Amino acid sequence: MSTAFSKIPIIDLSQANDESTKSDLLNSLRYALTEVGFLYVSNHGVPTTVVEGLVKMLPSLFELEDEVKKAVALENSPHFLGYSGVGSENTGGKEDRREQFEFATELTATWHPGLPLHERLRGPNQWPKGRTESRYTVEEYIDELTKLGERFLDLVAQALSLSPGTFQPFLSDQHRLKLVHYPALPAGDPAISQQGVGPHKDSSGWWTFLLQASPPEVKGLQVLNKAGDWVDVPVVPETFVVNIGQAFEVVTNGVCKATTHRVLSGPHERYSVPFFQGVRRNLTKAEAVGTLKDHFSAIHTRQESAEGNAIDSAFLKGKYDTWGESQLRTKVRSHRENGRRFYPEVYEQYINDDA
Repeated sequence: MSTAFSKIPIIDLSQANDESTKSDLLNSLRYALTEVGFLYVSNHGVPTTVVEGLVKMLPSLFELEDEVKKAVALENSPHFLGYSGVGSENTGGKEDRREQFEFATELTATWHPGLPLHERLRGPNQWPKGRTESRYTVEEYIDELTKLGERFLDLVAQALSLSPGTFQPFLSDQHRLKLVHYPALPAGDPAISQQGVGPHKDSSGWWTFLLQASPPEVKGLQVLNKAGDWVDVPVVPETFVVNIGQAFEVVTNGVCKATTHRVLSGPHERYSVPFFQGVRRNLTKAEAVGTLKDHFSAIHTRQESAEGNAIDSAFLKGKYDTWGESQLRTKVRSHRENGRRFYPEVYEQYINDDA
């Protein structure tokens, strides 16, 4: 019988390039998928120059004048893209102590009255004025992570005894990237070890690829194991932290669970860069559950902890029929000013329901 994990496994993706080591890779990946839900990937193929370029850009981006940040405020965007300050986003009904820029694959807005409201989530970025170089850096990073995500999905399929390409039809035309800054707290501040981001499962994508863009001594990220214990996810240089999103849990019939995680505030400034591999907005609950049901119905795994099972999840709990609507609900609940401004027809419903 499996036991609750106490550390996060590291998967060396270069093993996929050699038939003599690929089977070991797939076995290790299968364990990470079914028993942990979180893993590191090393030798991932994303150029070091692309990663270093993004990390180098982060401090200056968050040091921009307030007027520049305000001009690209997320509150201006029906697509929930742009800058949001400390305390402007809620997780689990509590304010998060972080500021962030949210970007996505650059696409035009195509929504018009008559289309499902969730199609309005697709749209262009807001780019800070005078930061052409930053735009190039962000777009290059999104492109590289998009390609990594597709390579990784093929390995995931094989680890789960499926054909390469099985999961690609579930993907969206738009992926999202957050550049996150957790301000340092003064020593003795009562907010230390409190909510940087509250306990949650990733609802913004298929898989999340996280760059912990701070030195190894800077901590904060923790994941919840199936015994109900919080496990640290320390910085491991030259890796990405990868975790399952809620839609993937649904498609695998709960075999691969989205693992609950949180970020604690601390005395050190921290930068974090999650890339959310998008799920197509018109994916229905029936399609998600039914497509691979026969394959996964014979696989049994341990149940998650009571705390993890209680995390809000509109799509997993089945109240909303499409991924797009459950995603819109999540966005409105997290960024309520946007909900009031752009989605008044559903604002009260989304804020007051419990999924």
